[in-house]
Amino acid sequence: MRIVVDAMGSDNRPGPDVAGAVWAAREFEETIILVGDQAQIEAELAKEDTAGLPIEVRHAATAVPMDAKPTEVVKGLPGSSMHVGLGLVRDGEADAFVTAGNTGAVLAIATLRGVGLGRIPGVKRPGLGVVFPIKERPFLIDSGANADCKAEYLLQFGIMGSIYMARVHGVENPRVGLISNGEEEGKGTELVKEAGALLKASGLNYVGNIEPKEFMNGAANVAVTDGFSGNLIMKTSEAIAKYMSDAIREQMMAGPRTILGGLLARPAFTRVRRQLDPEEVGGAPLLGVQGVVIIGHGRSGALAIKHAVGQARLVVQSGVVGAIEEGIVSRNP
Repeated sequence: MRIVVDAMGSDNRPGPDVAGAVWAAREFEETIILVGDQAQIEAELAKEDTAGLPIEVRHAATAVPMDAKPTEVVKGLPGSSMHVGLGLVRDGEADAFVTAGNTGAVLAIATLRGVGLGRIPGVKRPGLGVVFPIKERPFLIDSGANADCKAEYLLQFGIMGSIYMARVHGVENPRVGLISNGEEEGKGTELVKEAGALLKASGLNYVGNIEPKEFMNGAANVAVTDGFSGNLIMKTSEAIAKYMSDAIREQMMAGPRTILGGLLARPAFTRVRRQLDPEEVGGAPLLGVQGVVIIGHGRSGALAIKHAVGQARLVVQSGVVGAIEEGIVSRNP
C-alpha cells in the first residue's frame, strides 16, 4: 500500500507531519510518500532513524496557508502539496491521502474532478465524518464539510456513515440516528423532518431522532446532521473535555490530601485522558469522493498523523469507496 502524507499540513509543519509519517512507516510497514518542500522534509527526516523504512519524498513547490479561501486555492496554487498529493491518488500512484491542513481547501480540491478526485457518481455532497472517543465510539457525519444541507444530503450521509462503520469498525447493521432537539418524530427543523422521512424509508437500521445527549451515550452508531450543527457539536465537545481535564488537574493540586489522592488515581486519569484524546483518533474520513482522504486537525502532533495513516490504511483495506458507490446506487431516492 502507498499512502501520501501532506508534510506541509499541520500548524507546526513539517515536524509533526514527518515524524508521524516515519512512525507510521515503521509500525504499519506500508510505503509512505511525503509530499511538500523537499529540503524541509529531508531536514526533518535527518532527525529520524529511517534506515530500511519505505519512505519516499515528492517535491511540492508551495503549501496551502491555513487561512486561505478554498476558492482561491483550487486553481490558484496548482503546485501545492495538497494538489500534488491528491493527484497521486487520482492517477493511481497512491492509495490514500492524509493531511492536517486547511479543511476547506482539501474539500474543494478533492471534490473537483480533474483537479482532485471528484465525487463518487450519485453522491450529492461528500461528508466529513469523525469517530467520537466516547461510549461505543459513535460516528458523527457531517462534522463540518457542508454548512447548508438538503434532506437528500443527510440521507446519503447516513448511507455512507453506515457503510464506513460496518466496513472499518466491524459494526454489524449500524444504528443510524438523526440529530435533533427532541426524540419525537415531529421535532426538529423542516430539514430534520424531511431527512427523517427519507432515512426511515431507506432500509438502513434507522432508530429515529436522537438528542446530542443520547448521541454521547451511544444511542446510535452513526449520528447524521448538517455540517454546521455537527461542527458545533464537535468543537463544543472538545472544549468541554479540555475544561474538565484542566479543572480536575487544578483541584487535584489544591492541597496535600488531593495531591495524594491524585497520585493514587493517576493511572485511571491517564487511561481516561488517553481515551478522550483526539490524537488517538487521528483524523476524519472524507466520504463520497473517489479515493481515500483523511483530514486531521491543524494542531495534530506526530501521534495523530500516525493514527491518521493507520485509519487511511483500514479504509483502503475495507473497500469503503467501492461499497459507498454500490450503496448510493441501491439506496438513492
